[in-house]
Amino acid sequence: MPKPVIHNNPMYQLLREEKIEEFNRRRQAGEQAVLAGGDYRGLDLRNLNADGLDFSDAYFRNSDLRGIDFRNAQLEGASIVEAKISGCYFPKALGAMELRLSHEMGTRMRYR
Repeated sequence: MPKPVIHNNPMYQLLREEKIEEFNRRRQAGEQAVLAGGDYRGLDLRNLNADGLDFSDAYFRNSDLRGIDFRNAQLEGASIVEAKISGCYFPKALGAMELRLSHEMGTRMRYR
């Protein structure tokens, strides 16, 4: 299992600093973000526009993800253990049991 990494790119660093509005604005302007495998432990990521983002193998332990729409994001291999997820949308390919196991036990999510 790959360990979460702290990327050295400006867009990832905006998320680490919880500058969500700036991240969304720069992304809308066309700036690319390398986010797969990232360490997002304990971060408040509410209001993130996750449409089309690749969070595969990411680690969201204790993160605040409330209200994020992940339907068009890549989450395979990600872990959401103990994250705040009320109001989130997840990809249809992630079943309820997969989400529950990841949230409660920290397993990495697998698509159907």
